[in-house]
Amino acid sequence: MLDQIFQTPKPKIITGAKYDWELVIGLEVHAQVSSKAKLFSGASTAFGAEPNSNVAFIDAGMPGMLPVINEECVAQAVRTGLGLKAHINLSSAFDRKNYFYPDLPQGYQISQLYHPIVGEGEVFVEMEDGTARLVRIERIHLEQDAGKSVHDMDPNNSFVDLNRTGVALMEIVSRPDIRGPEEAAAYVFKLRQIMQYLGTCDGNMQNGNLRADVNVSVCRPGAYENYQNTQDFKYLGTRCEIKNMNSMRFMQSAIEFEARRQISILEDGGTVNQETRLYDAVKNETRSMRSKEEAHDYRYFPCPDLLPLEIEQDWIDELAAKLPELPDAKKSRFMSDFDLSSYDASVLTAGTENADYFEKVAKKRDGKLAANWVINELFGRMKKDGKSIINCPVSPDQLGSIIDLISTGDISGKIAKELFEIIYTEGGDPIVVVEKRGMKQVTDSSAIEKTVAQIITDNPTQVEKAKQNPKLAGWFVGQVMKAMDGKANPQVVNKIVAGKLKL
Repeated sequence: MLDQIFQTPKPKIITGAKYDWELVIGLEVHAQVSSKAKLFSGASTAFGAEPNSNVAFIDAGMPGMLPVINEECVAQAVRTGLGLKAHINLSSAFDRKNYFYPDLPQGYQISQLYHPIVGEGEVFVEMEDGTARLVRIERIHLEQDAGKSVHDMDPNNSFVDLNRTGVALMEIVSRPDIRGPEEAAAYVFKLRQIMQYLGTCDGNMQNGNLRADVNVSVCRPGAYENYQNTQDFKYLGTRCEIKNMNSMRFMQSAIEFEARRQISILEDGGTVNQETRLYDAVKNETRSMRSKEEAHDYRYFPCPDLLPLEIEQDWIDELAAKLPELPDAKKSRFMSDFDLSSYDASVLTAGTENADYFEKVAKKRDGKLAANWVINELFGRMKKDGKSIINCPVSPDQLGSIIDLISTGDISGKIAKELFEIIYTEGGDPIVVVEKRGMKQVTDSSAIEKTVAQIITDNPTQVEKAKQNPKLAGWFVGQVMKAMDGKANPQVVNKIVAGKLKL
């Protein structure tokens, strides 16, 4: 597997006015569970509905309404835990997190503080430079989402939309194992990728279906190693939480700013206060939201309306047996079966749609050639047009047919690119297009010999130069290809040129 041998990335070093500092980061990722109904009600979770249209009585906080747990939400949490190689707890329980907020009409959030459904796991996070880190997962718990307060519709009033209220969330809590902004973004990307493969969360950050609270602290070099050896948090600095990050780019900027803010305070002899902060993307700064000292005001206690959640190992095993192939396993298989580089395999397995498309193209074909066409030609062209594989104008069969025409020698690489552009913009069967437009490669040696002979006759000076420097034979090959509109077989041309020049 990919995680058997790897180099750990070096921690991010930030140079202060007086000292060097290291970053320590832990994340709480909130992932909306992919389900048709909410965690404790039958109300729809469809995005984009009219405000307050997807609301059941219990979501609205009506008296006497009791929660009924959605089994599919539980199953999705278990699947996610299995995908993260985590321990699944056969017994878990729900708690009430009591606090007042306008878009939470119940006056409390049903969550899992003391007994989460999923215990410790791990995520293998690869970086672009080839290094990788195993990030430990502390827990995954289920909880309700809150609603949405809207403040920009009226200068004097705020409005509340309860459509999201009660939607199931998985809160995935990591250990403070992440050591830089790039690692944090890569970790969130990997989590999203795994959940998309599992079908447990769509990972849409723009819609708020995936967002992260980022805990940032700084420490002097050497302190983190003491923490790792002892697991004693006293060696780490005071952390501040940056709430609701829904952009990986902004997440990295927020971490950078927050780290430098804390360093400035510490080097001036001050103390970092543990607090929750918000990131302002316009000003590129974090600002205080509330003190963490008030956390006890949440007043957690066991939810009296819900019995402990008991699940059976047989049910877990049944879910495990039906899990799809996950990104790391698929990447390893692509590297093995198709002889791909780690980079190419990573690109092709970034999403399930990309991977499925490639596999269809590469079936019974040269894997490297297929990967080159999918990544460079297809993905490059779609990126230019702002398209994704979901609305790709070229089917796997069409691209596969182009590759077949190259492999059989019917078309050259140059003609193949012209053919690809035709299929991309106009559609059609590549084989038929090649025949109708006369794009088939010339393999008739007599026709090629005639062209070569003519070019040699017309360029005696170049002939003498080529005899002194055989590398200049390429000039004749280029002239022949130009004279024959790129339709001559390059291998045949090279052979005939070398023979005529007696190289």
